[in-house]
Amino acid sequence: MSQKNYAVIPAGGAGTRLWPRSRRLTPKHTLPLAGGGRTLLRDTYDRVRGLVDEVFIVTELGQREIITAVLPEVDSEHLIIEPVARGTTSAYGLAALTLHRLDATGVMVAMASDHVVRGRAEVSRALRAALRAADITGSLIAIGLKPRYPSTGLGYLHASRPGPAGTRRVQQFMEKPDLKTARRFLKSGGYYWNVAWFAWQTGVFLAEMQQHAPRHLTGLKKVLEARAAGNEQAASELYGRLPIEVIDRSIMEKTDNLLLVPAAFDWSDIGNWAELGDRVHADAHGNSVDGEAVLVDTTGSLVFGDRRLIAAIGVKDLIIVDTEDALLVVPRSRAQDVRKVVEALKRARKTRYL
Repeated sequence: MSQKNYAVIPAGGAGTRLWPRSRRLTPKHTLPLAGGGRTLLRDTYDRVRGLVDEVFIVTELGQREIITAVLPEVDSEHLIIEPVARGTTSAYGLAALTLHRLDATGVMVAMASDHVVRGRAEVSRALRAALRAADITGSLIAIGLKPRYPSTGLGYLHASRPGPAGTRRVQQFMEKPDLKTARRFLKSGGYYWNVAWFAWQTGVFLAEMQQHAPRHLTGLKKVLEARAAGNEQAASELYGRLPIEVIDRSIMEKTDNLLLVPAAFDWSDIGNWAELGDRVHADAHGNSVDGEAVLVDTTGSLVFGDRRLIAAIGVKDLIIVDTEDALLVVPRSRAQDVRKVVEALKRARKTRYL
């Protein structure tokens, strides 16, 4: 490959389903969940930096200092700043436009900053294959994992036919299915989990935006024009008017130019405390503990605390998360509902807990 390759790592949001650990000042991607006390963002950056020519971080203005604290080696020229968070369509579009103006022939790989990933050799193989396929085919490339179980919390890619450059042709891009459908996907084969890792030539992606998300593209061009003129206030106002939409729905579900690179690394997006608990070693009673705890007649529970001893007696299938100013207690079966606490705090204007 003669062209330059770029990595774009979106690092925004707070991960509300991991409250009270994940907050505005300690967003999910800055939590030490990658093993060995490493933050997810640092792990993502180190995973990709040796595979590309340059790495860029896309983040909202309010997280700039947070990102710099985690990655001090990333200078301002490699930070693509959103005035406010406006969804992944806006974030990826801003990144693609920025890179295209720097290098019109460049290939960009985008990967989330808040996933737990293991299997460095297979990750590197998949990323290299995706970059190569994006360069050779002129298509959008998704990296997909063969499902290990019938997940209803992930999107799926149906790609049962072979494509060029070692890829598979994506026939359908589907969001989270119900359990019956997910079981059918697992049994029939040819379906892959969407892990939201993509690669494309910047020009190809912008052409797809022009076709499927023209309002975003027009608005983003105006944002960059305002920035080029030194009018950051106008750029911020223009960006704030963009629709909030995820890239999956705005482009990936609509395009007929999507290929898939199959991969086989260990991956989780850690969408809630229960999923994180599943990755912490459980004792003979099914309890997973991070911190100091005494558990009596307790089974199937997750206990996360780093400040003080947590004691539990006679409880079953609970999640307990202790922080300096907030304590979360929730049944393991309702881990997805933790975001409702965040929503309630916002309504009550108790912003000191967010």
